[in-house]
Amino acid sequence: MPTAPAPGTRAFRFAQFELPWAIGPTDGRYVLRPHAGEAPAHVVVIATLGAPQRRLLRRRRPRRVDPQPPVAPVPVTRATVIDAEALPGEREAARWLAGVDAETFAAGALAVLNRVVAAHRIAAAEPGARDVTRAQALAVRVGYGHGEEVADGRHRAAVELPAGGAGRRTEALRSQERLAALLGGRDVAPAAEELAQRARVDLAAGRSRLAAFGLISGLDAALAELVPWQDRGDMAKRIDELRQLRPRAQEVAARALQGGLDADEEAVVDRVLGRLEAAMRARAALGFE
Repeated sequence: MPTAPAPGTRAFRFAQFELPWAIGPTDGRYVLRPHAGEAPAHVVVIATLGAPQRRLLRRRRPRRVDPQPPVAPVPVTRATVIDAEALPGEREAARWLAGVDAETFAAGALAVLNRVVAAHRIAAAEPGARDVTRAQALAVRVGYGHGEEVADGRHRAAVELPAGGAGRRTEALRSQERLAALLGGRDVAPAAEELAQRARVDLAAGRSRLAAFGLISGLDAALAELVPWQDRGDMAKRIDELRQLRPRAQEVAARALQGGLDADEEAVVDRVLGRLEAAMRARAALGFE
């Protein structure tokens, strides 16, 4: 009969993010459980590295500065999301790392980290604590290590993912064109567009109830705001599609008032939100061409 591996030999999978700001929760270890009394699913370790924290440098009175002041120091937050389910040993862990889809694993870990940020936002009444995105990270690593070394930010083996968020050149140029149009008054930012973005962030972070509520608000805003463009391109068809999708989205939002959504209902939110996003992208193109 095989014996259980010693606790010190078990390997824990992790994803690690380094971010150029204080994300909100104070340094420490945060244990996440699906429900009270259940076994932990993840441990999130937050540590401030690098430059001193700005709050330690605050002064009570303004002071004179040089004509060319030095760059102000900023904190770097290292957030390590550890899977609480251990692998038996390094051989199994190495096999896992060799075959893992690191981007997918990091995306799941990012959703866990944003659960901690969202909980801090509520507990501290700090609405400015924003969710973390993949593109904002200075570094993203996926790997494994023993318990305490992973909690201390160290590891046995890891891979570092390519920097994210740069996008293709044509997409970057397009976003700059839109930015110039918004700042120059040639385009406006509809409320529906921002509501759709917020709903997408909530859905990606596992906050499907909030996503359902935001989706309904976004749909209602879009059905009003898209009217001036209904005679251009295929916008009339898109408006009609959103109008037909709204009743089902309303049913899901009403269900969200009662509690969490199931997988099918989350899929409805994702699908309808995708059509809303597509309509707003089409409107954006019409708005400044």
